Amino acid sequence: MSQLRQYRLVDREGAPHPVLDDLYESLDAAWSEAMAWWHQQFGTTTGPMEIGVEVSTQSGDWRTLRYPGS
Repeated sequence: MSQLRQYRLVDREGAPHPVLDDLYESLDAAWSEAMAWWHQQFGTTTGPMEIGVEVSTQSGDWRTLRYPGS
């Protein structure tokens, strides 16, 4: 039986993001939320976003899909 994946946003230290601490249905949904929040906070600066994305694994752990700043 396949498990539904969940996504979460993390801060530059790899901990759950202090503001965007929620679970998302897809990578796109998580990243869209991160981009919208980042642009609201910091404008459209060209520097790297210090937000990463993790996905849940079947064993209950989290795996990094996008590292903060990349």
